[in-house]
Amino acid sequence: MLVDTPDNNPLSAIPERGKIMGLDLGTKTIGVAVSDGMRYSATPLETIKRTKFTQDAERIIELIDENQIVALILGLPLNMDGTEGPRVQSTRAFARNLAPKVNLPIAFWDERLSTSAVTRMMIEADLRRDRRAEVVDKLAASYILQGALDRLRPR
Repeated sequence: MLVDTPDNNPLSAIPERGKIMGLDLGTKTIGVAVSDGMRYSATPLETIKRTKFTQDAERIIELIDENQIVALILGLPLNMDGTEGPRVQSTRAFARNLAPKVNLPIAFWDERLSTSAVTRMMIEADLRRDRRAEVVDKLAASYILQGALDRLRPR
């Protein structure tokens, strides 16, 4: 089930309980993060090297099964002014193709500046450039998912 309600809460179809997976779709890699069962925190899981959609989807499905995931959050790479460009179209197409294979709610979450924020944190932590390149995508997925978890948490 693809959830895309720009005028409403994009997280409205997410079940109240269970682990959520966050995905940061890049052109070469897919960053993957998962929440804990109580949905307090997002943890980076892995970075998938992109090949073909079918193989990428198979790995995502394996991770969904292994982690008992109930919903997916995909980072939506909006332009800084909030408009949609080619990367957003690509993300939406990926979600449309993935939806029938996973049979889970899929919601989008604004990911503007997520990679920049994560990169800045890694630089401040004095992580080497090669190490940053290895982990930036899964950390960005974790950053995106954490934003959605914070929004889902009852006040």
